[in-house]
Amino acid sequence: MLFTDSTYIGIELASGRKSITYAALDRDLNLIALADGEMEEVTTFLAGQSTATVAVNAPSGVNRGLVRERTKRKMLTPYQIRRVELRLAEFELRERGIHVARTAASAGSCPEWMQAGFELYRKLEKIGFRKYPDKDSVFQVLETNPHACYSVLAGQSALAKPSLDGRLQRQLILYERGIRIKDPMDFFEEITRYKLIKGVWPTELLYSPDQLDAMVAAYTAWLAVNKTDRILMIGDVKEGRIVLPEKELKEKY
Repeated sequence: MLFTDSTYIGIELASGRKSITYAALDRDLNLIALADGEMEEVTTFLAGQSTATVAVNAPSGVNRGLVRERTKRKMLTPYQIRRVELRLAEFELRERGIHVARTAASAGSCPEWMQAGFELYRKLEKIGFRKYPDKDSVFQVLETNPHACYSVLAGQSALAKPSLDGRLQRQLILYERGIRIKDPMDFFEEITRYKLIKGVWPTELLYSPDQLDAMVAAYTAWLAVNKTDRILMIGDVKEGRIVLPEKELKEKY
């Protein structure tokens, strides 16, 4: 599907499923695409855009030992050694109470979804995508982390994404930010005594966890282009920086 206007696309890889979930927003924050696809389908969709900024939920580089380097002179216990085996961006988030996955020092030691992410970045580079920020390119790609995004937007560690309250929280955050999606408050209007007794929930009014992750990534891509003063990039370019939809981090979440 080709969109002639600028598109802002979020890609969710971390679910562990073989297919990839992606969401696309236009410049007015309309949700113009929300689908699942295999790697080739997704890259074909991205290559077909006239102008696009893509935010990927996967590390853009491996752990280069920057955190370990900072602590090499200290006598560390085995537990402490494990704590420093991660990228600087991940360390900064974990220190603030935002739990994110650790990236190993070699691609082969990373889980499959991270390896799929590395492959996606390579494919995007081949079709003309450049690392954000690159004002001279109509195709830009950046790394983000949906759990961290929702946490900074909520001002506290986000609720578990598979849970009902976690999905409601995420959808409401997106809706309140102006993204034109289904109003999650409609969910409560559909609840009746009968439905509660029968355990029937109107979940068709809510998006899936993967869809919500893809949408917040797309929103982050939109901010990165249209509201650059409202984003934050953490980490080091050598390992890959994570872009977040808030201009600063709290000490604790």
